[in-house]
Order: sequence, then structure tokens, then C-alpha cells
Amino acid sequence: MKSTGIVRSIDQLGRIVLPKELRKVLCISTETPLEIFTENDTIILRKYKPAGGCAFCGELSEGMLTYRGLPICENCRREINQL
Repeated sequence: MKSTGIVRSIDQLGRIVLPKELRKVLCISTETPLEIFTENDTIILRKYKPAGGCAFCGELSEGMLTYRGLPICENCRREINQL
């Protein structure tokens, strides 16, 4: 595990704010689902990706293609092709 040196307090509703810089580096938006794990006294947050879901959006759909070992849904493939 790598320390960021960032310390945040939990508010009265049990929330914690992830700093904007960290969200930007890790590509976390307000719509990004996060999975919560615990290990002893450690809390671990990780981007949630369902098994077999699209490598970009996480969507599980029919017609998934594989590119360089990564599953990609039709919508993301179309978006990539438009770039």
C-alpha cells in the first residue's frame, strides 16, 4: 500500500471526502461505484468492476468484444471509434 499523506475526518453523517486530485488521478467520478473491503483495522476502497464487465464502464451486456484481453461493450467501442 502507498501512503498519500492525505488525512481526512469523518463528518457527523459518517462521510469522508476523497480529494479532487486523488479522484482525478484515479478516474473516479460521482457515478463511479466503489467496493468496500476491510482487513484487520484497515478500510480499502476499490473501483467496483463486475466480473466480465466492460473494462471502461463496467457494464455487463450481450455482444461484448475482447481487445487485448479486456472486455469492451458495444457502446464504449463505438465511442472509442469516434475519437
